[in-house]
Amino acid sequence: MGKDLKGKELGIGICQRKDGLYTGRFTSKRTGKSVQKYFTKLQDCRKWYADATFDDVHGSINVSGSMTVTAWFTYWIENIKGDSIRSNTIRNYKERFEHNIKDCIGSMLLFDVKPMHCQNVLNQMKDDYKTSTIYQTRIAMYCMFADAVENDVILKNPVTKSVKYNIGKEPKKVRALTIEEQKKFLEVAKNSSNYNQYAFLLQTGLRTGEMIGLKWSDIDFKKKVIHIQRSMEYRHSVGEWRIGEPKSKSGYRDVPLTEEAIRILKNQKEKLKTIKVINMEFKEFVFLCRKGEPTKNSAYDSTLFKLCDKAGIDRFSMHVLRHTMATRCIEGGMRPKTLQVILGHSNVGITMNLYVHVTEEEKYKEVEKIENALIVV
Repeated sequence: MGKDLKGKELGIGICQRKDGLYTGRFTSKRTGKSVQKYFTKLQDCRKWYADATFDDVHGSINVSGSMTVTAWFTYWIENIKGDSIRSNTIRNYKERFEHNIKDCIGSMLLFDVKPMHCQNVLNQMKDDYKTSTIYQTRIAMYCMFADAVENDVILKNPVTKSVKYNIGKEPKKVRALTIEEQKKFLEVAKNSSNYNQYAFLLQTGLRTGEMIGLKWSDIDFKKKVIHIQRSMEYRHSVGEWRIGEPKSKSGYRDVPLTEEAIRILKNQKEKLKTIKVINMEFKEFVFLCRKGEPTKNSAYDSTLFKLCDKAGIDRFSMHVLRHTMATRCIEGGMRPKTLQVILGHSNVGITMNLYVHVTEEEKYKEVEKIENALIVV
């Protein structure tokens, strides 16, 4: 511990010379050499010492590939990505880094990271995570290293084609309600306070966040269309509602309204008139609970589970209503390309692979149609 001229302790690595100057000094862990600097003010000396010792261990943006992965990620997320990407994406990057990347390669120097180290990050996730989460971790690593290459911090991206992500637990099969299940559910849900929301998703295929964020100004009753402009979710970690952009650029879209959807919206407008107090912050929103504010995302699922039990069908989440709407559309003869636009997908492959499900009943119907064509003798 260093001292000033009056004998007061100044902290490790800092002392005051006889001429009054403050000295900061430490031995570099990277070079083994002594690093020293003089200051007229104690606060400047302390700041330099803290920054210099941190950079010596973790590296700094000025020492290129000799900075650690953690130091680069911190700089990258704050200064390069910044406001250029959606807040949800930033959150996902941070979660994947903190939960999966940091402990494996965070302390490594950037230029020491090889494909095998990146693969090891993913390998350590395979027993506890779904493939989709492992894929998101790979994306986070690829993007942070790609920008390091772009900025001449390292020469090449260690997340190469050889770094595989499809090693996790098998994801659950995406489900859609059968017609019979849908009827049972709606019959039971009629007396639910959230019936309009559930029925509206089955008519429009909106994402839950898009439905929660819907405002009356987004609805054109004359043209029978809604304009999807935003998504909204309740963040329990900070205790507040967050309004953001739709999931992707294609999320900004116009969704045609069926007559049933229009009827649901008109019923909802009448229902809002019975609410005694509506929070001014949410007065423009379509779907509010009796407290005069939006229903939290998690609360919808909790109510769904109870309704499923009452209807005698397997439990499902809100997103299944979107899957179900998509499936009914395909069963009704809608072209996949049209459905893609309505759902807000970036390409038709996502629509067909993830959201359209052929029910057992439909399989038998389709085989009956071509039964004669299959007879060749």
